[in-house]
Amino acid sequence: MARVVVVGGGFGGLASAARLAKLGHDVTLLERSETLGGALSLESEDGFAWDAGPTATLLPAVIRDLFRKSGRPVEKELELEPLEVIREHRFEDDTRVSVPGGSRAAQAEAFDAMGPGLGQVWVDHVASYADDWDVLRRGYLEQPWDRDNLPRDLAALLESREVLHKRLKRTFKDDRLREIAGHPFVAEGHDLRNVPAWAGVLAYVEQRFGVWTVSGGMAALATALGDRLATRGVTVLTGTPARDLVVRDGRVVAVATETGQLDADVVVCAIDPRRLPTLAPFVQRTMPAIPPVVCHLGLAGEVPDLPREVVLHGDPVLTIRTGGRAPDGCAAWTVHGRGRLAEDITRAMARHRIDVRPNVVTRVDRSPRDLVERWGGSPLGVLWQGRATVKQRLGPTTPIAGVYAAGAHATPGSGLPFVGLSAALVAQAIGPA
Repeated sequence: MARVVVVGGGFGGLASAARLAKLGHDVTLLERSETLGGALSLESEDGFAWDAGPTATLLPAVIRDLFRKSGRPVEKELELEPLEVIREHRFEDDTRVSVPGGSRAAQAEAFDAMGPGLGQVWVDHVASYADDWDVLRRGYLEQPWDRDNLPRDLAALLESREVLHKRLKRTFKDDRLREIAGHPFVAEGHDLRNVPAWAGVLAYVEQRFGVWTVSGGMAALATALGDRLATRGVTVLTGTPARDLVVRDGRVVAVATETGQLDADVVVCAIDPRRLPTLAPFVQRTMPAIPPVVCHLGLAGEVPDLPREVVLHGDPVLTIRTGGRAPDGCAAWTVHGRGRLAEDITRAMARHRIDVRPNVVTRVDRSPRDLVERWGGSPLGVLWQGRATVKQRLGPTTPIAGVYAAGAHATPGSGLPFVGLSAALVAQAIGPA
């Protein structure tokens, strides 16, 4: 039985701790804040509540596998719900498209409504990623990988110089389709000229597996995992930031905190490695992806009936999420802003003819700095800076013996499925007690 210290109580840390405890290790989890969950938390004000971070996830099998391999199946704890529409995109020329998930035929029909033949163009683009997904899944996402000894097909994919900007420009003559395909990356603060083309595989994953949410809000996932840690006997120390690793003869032996050292045979870093001075030199060539401007709105009276997620294209790009909890007769929306926000975010919405300014009864604004300070780092992980970014990350292993990396900074993309897969890779690499 190894003494394992997991640093970070976000989804990556919770998932790592649950898996390793089930494998028989003596696990202690450290979290700097007073509560677990990280971005899987709630904002609340005046009877309204909003998911502070993600409101949905891809690849529900990742969550199902986590719960099954750490105890009871997820169906005993949570209700996962598929979303019929991934998001609706609205453009400045007043056209719009609601993109369904989990169906090639439904997507083709939706895009054909934008213009004859666009459906076939879109589904052909998505299908072009099928082989890439298979290579990534087998060699990179589902088993620990050695950056110096990659399978030939995976090495060819990761070392490709093609960027997403060029692929989309070559594939789509219609600017709207380019904006739709690039949106997940723009929404996370990336420049498409620095994103590898293969990362566009997200469109394939959305089409094939759909998008899912948790009944009652995504924060319920963190609560369920916290309960799972208690069941598995994990020692949870909240309000306890890790200051650094203690290394002797090239191997980790403890984690330093404000109150002393915690002896460890194994450490899992599930936070931004820059926060641990021993690991920081190994990631000095990477940068974090900065969160968006976020505005949580509590609305009363009659408001537009919008899908769960609406993207208003332009500059700035606004993403409206309508799935918050609200008192009877009210609504709770969250708006993310990217780009030139030179005016109040509700005024920017009004220019798209979604004017809820008279309906606002409460409001919570969060700047990117606010979110980074609250969570101790960016939940969006590492900023894409070209193909080399993959090998400049840490995880699942690190150059220090006994130290592993999970979470958004250790994956090829942010979001719960990639973070959950990174925790599974760490558990595989460490193995049973």
